[in-house]
Amino acid sequence: MEIIISSNTSKPIYEQITSQFKAMIMSGELGAGTPIPSMRSLAKTIHVSVITVQKAYEDLTRDGFIETTVGRGSFVAAQNKDFIQEEQQKRVEEHLVAAAELARTSGISLDKITELLKLFYEEGE
Repeated sequence: MEIIISSNTSKPIYEQITSQFKAMIMSGELGAGTPIPSMRSLAKTIHVSVITVQKAYEDLTRDGFIETTVGRGSFVAAQNKDFIQEEQQKRVEEHLVAAAELARTSGISLDKITELLKLFYEEGE
């Protein structure tokens, strides 16, 4: 498991960590029950603050991707991939509704907003 932090992005470090773990879990690279590094260990490996890793782990726990047990560590949660994907889709939909409303009230065309969405989506690949 390799987490790569980029300084050439506006995305906060904790979000970079979170999104990489989510991608590994959703792809099946990290299966249910797989242990993940301790906060201290990961922070040392990728040369960031433990607080940054803690924020990422808190987000992963909140979103149902990992479970942390005091004294045992953190592990990939045994939740259903379909459930997780559905939850993520709901979050995306909320943002898209807000973006569509803002575009509509600002006079930005559907073609332009579609073009922007495609650009941002492909930029992350």
